Amino acid sequence: MLLPNYANLSHADARDPAGVVEAVSVSQTHAFSKTPRQSITLLVGLGVEGDAHCGERVQHRSRVARNPDQPNLRQVHLLHTELRQELAATGYVIGPGEIGENITTQELALLELPVGTRLHLGKTAVVQLTDLRNPCVQLNQFKSGLMAAVLDRDKNGKLIRKAGVMGIVLEGGAVCPGDSIRAVLPPQPHVPLECV
Repeated sequence: MLLPNYANLSHADARDPAGVVEAVSVSQTHAFSKTPRQSITLLVGLGVEGDAHCGERVQHRSRVARNPDQPNLRQVHLLHTELRQELAATGYVIGPGEIGENITTQELALLELPVGTRLHLGKTAVVQLTDLRNPCVQLNQFKSGLMAAVLDRDKNGKLIRKAGVMGIVLEGGAVCPGDSIRAVLPPQPHVPLECV
């Protein structure tokens, strides 16, 4: 499925981009994969209730080792199901939550959204996008060659990371499969998502 490019979109140009929640997943441990659930609860300033990455301060083990006092800008991991479809076409069959995402989305070009985009999920939850997920070697430990499959290069040779986006919880609430997603773009100029 070809998804839109939001780089030059302003509120005056079109409706807010929208999508749907396909799946929600959580893991209480730092296991690579997360288990799909009927629903998850987002907690303001913390992340997904019951998830190992939930917390005000950084929870990713590699980042904790460097500086445990840095703020947690990676409270929620979102992945577009279109990547799962792309991977399936190359022989990598990946289920929801299997590469560590909390929320699997449909019909929303997550990678094209700018820093500061607010995703309204379900009735009350709001996640603000902070950065791209930086794929790591755990992908290869899960399935050999998977890390290379989620990386690409643009026409200028710049690395494209396709393994999803990260965000912080601004408003809490339940998120369930089938919930709508409405993306509210920040004011121009838009800043592309990068790894931080």
